[in-house]
Amino acid sequence: MNFRRMHGFTLVELLVVIAIIGILLSLMLPAVQQARMAALRMQSRNNLKQQGLAFQNFHDSHKHLPAGYETKLEGSSGEDGPPGWGWGASLLPYIEETSVARKIRWQLPAWHPQNAEATASRLAVFLNAAAPNLDGVMAVRDESKNELCQWGQSHYVANVGQDEPWGYDPPLRDWKAVSTGPFYRNSRVKFSQISDGLSKTVFVGEHTSVSDKTWVGVHPSAMSCPIDPNLYPFTECDSAATLVLCHSGPAPDEPGIIHPPGFPTCHVCQMYSPWDGGHVLMGDGSVHFIVSDIDLKTWAALSSKSLGDQPGNWE
Repeated sequence: MNFRRMHGFTLVELLVVIAIIGILLSLMLPAVQQARMAALRMQSRNNLKQQGLAFQNFHDSHKHLPAGYETKLEGSSGEDGPPGWGWGASLLPYIEETSVARKIRWQLPAWHPQNAEATASRLAVFLNAAAPNLDGVMAVRDESKNELCQWGQSHYVANVGQDEPWGYDPPLRDWKAVSTGPFYRNSRVKFSQISDGLSKTVFVGEHTSVSDKTWVGVHPSAMSCPIDPNLYPFTECDSAATLVLCHSGPAPDEPGIIHPPGFPTCHVCQMYSPWDGGHVLMGDGSVHFIVSDIDLKTWAALSSKSLGDQPGNWE
């Protein structure tokens, strides 16, 4: 009887094949990761473009841009009160989120229990898929860390300009005089008032990693705090307004300090993203990537709507 000898791989041969596969995978992973990040960056750009189109349509309908957030001023110095709805909530009917808008009881405060279901909505157009803080819903907390409500998360903030109007003591009742950007408390800015030009005025930019933001609005008792104070030691908790707004600097209480997207100061009141710099939406609907080492005076100029602009290194 003839027996046919069965041939197979030896242990050494298997180990060699596994080693080769491992080397090939290690060579491929950086390229795969790079392609993934490029796709995520493109997705964030598309989110901003959708928001830009929504701003245009809102302006066409109302003849002005939405307010940074809406409030009925309380007290002699003008503390925030209800309803608190922010610019993101105002855009809901223009970003194909009419179903969410219809659930909202607009006459009630944004934090009212009857609005809890709608305001906890996770909306993709306000989320940056590359962000490490990608929960979709955030806990709004007061200075003592007590939870006030649960609101839908946003990785985008609107530009109030160079100064930080929420930083005055005593509080300012009217922010119009110090808000050089297109969005602030109870603002009603028209395109015609943006004399620097829509293509040279920042509307919205990315903010991730440092702190949680929301598309819903502002709770008067809330604070915007760093997610990890040890990781971002240059910032601290800031006003509830910074849940939806940011500024570029310089501010009177921070003379000479200007922070473009991704600047190392990493404040909760500045733009920040997962990459070296950040995407911003301009008033004309275009989206650009601003490098973190952009000329600081150029960034401050782009953050104003009527103070004059100068050319800079932005793509």
